[in-house]
Amino acid sequence: MLRGLWQLTWLEIKIFLREPLGAIGSIIIPVVLYVVLGRTMARGTGDPAAGEFLRFGVPLLTAVMIGLSGILSLVTIISIYREGGILKRLRATPLRPWTILTAHVLVKLIFTTVTVLLMLLAGRAYYPADLDIPVVRFTLALLLCTFSIMSIGFVIASVVPTARFAQPVAGAVFYPMIGLSGLFFPIAQLPSGLQVVARCLPLTYAVSLLRGTLQGHPWSAHVTDLAALALIFVACTAVSARVFRWE
Repeated sequence: MLRGLWQLTWLEIKIFLREPLGAIGSIIIPVVLYVVLGRTMARGTGDPAAGEFLRFGVPLLTAVMIGLSGILSLVTIISIYREGGILKRLRATPLRPWTILTAHVLVKLIFTTVTVLLMLLAGRAYYPADLDIPVVRFTLALLLCTFSIMSIGFVIASVVPTARFAQPVAGAVFYPMIGLSGLFFPIAQLPSGLQVVARCLPLTYAVSLLRGTLQGHPWSAHVTDLAALALIFVACTAVSARVFRWE
């Protein structure tokens, strides 16, 4: 089964790279965004606010964009495969259902990791020498957050009617999260009603975990974030397992 999983994963990687727009959106744009924002803010490092954004805001914003772009891509691809009958034909092969879906998850995680590494390599060339990012812990935190939010993507991909509506529906779900997640301003500044909504969004806990990791916090300081992301992953995985449609 592992051989079939890796073969299908490699096939999906090649299919993904054949579509330039997908690779540009998932890999190139986040890296360019990271470098451009970083260089722009680096010119004002004498300003404490600019230095703070350079050290924590830019990597965090870019990481969130990496995760969301991969998830939106996943929703679109699954919907296209279902509408085109590809999922139905794959289901008829000896491959188990979990193998087919896991291959798509692995592709997104692989490209997420590659993008983070490229982002960090670019940062070494353009960012101040004293910019210290905990690479391993930040990458692990990003992968965990991506896993959790990707499970919501699977729920959307399970119920969206056609590929035409897949990305707009996914965008309507995910993009509002960015404004309410505490990425740009503290959640405490939101109206009380929106604060309640923000506490129900997975991206809120993802932003908190990623920001804490960048600031050097131990995992024990983010038990609530870890528990919330794990609960969302388990719940959405259970829902998508029941409602996922192969055709």
